[in-house]
Amino acid sequence: MRWGRAVTETTRTRERTAGPSGAAGRRHVYEFQVRFADLDPFNHVNNVRFLTHLEDARIALLHWDRLAAGQERFGPLVVARHEVDYKRPLTLRPEPVRIETWVGELRRTSFTLRYEVRDDAALYLEARSVMVGYDPEGLRPRRLSAAEHAYLSGYLAG
Repeated sequence: MRWGRAVTETTRTRERTAGPSGAAGRRHVYEFQVRFADLDPFNHVNNVRFLTHLEDARIALLHWDRLAAGQERFGPLVVARHEVDYKRPLTLRPEPVRIETWVGELRRTSFTLRYEVRDDAALYLEARSVMVGYDPEGLRPRRLSAAEHAYLSGYLAG
């Protein structure tokens, strides 16, 4: 386990039922503490470190690192695409910041996760990741299981 990624006082997961803009839909909320190692020479969070934080939020949402009560672990997935829009610099600070994640699109073999990195006062980043179910033996896309599809449907919001 990497330092700072366990569910602790400074890194937590929870859910909310609407986004800050009032958009309907359930969102997964992952909180993290900005670390000195996250900073680039301009003293704001480096673009690659943001992708690592998005990965941590995605793992928390999809329960890859643990089994949730009554949930099955997701099958193999690959990232087919990332899109990131940086809105404002995020600097070292004592308060945690949160990543709100939801499903923007859900198909038979793929889904799109949407993210916002924010606090109560500012939006720092918006991003999207296209995830594809993957068959490692056949080296091809696989259909998402009924359980995976049902779980993701709970986070589906436009």
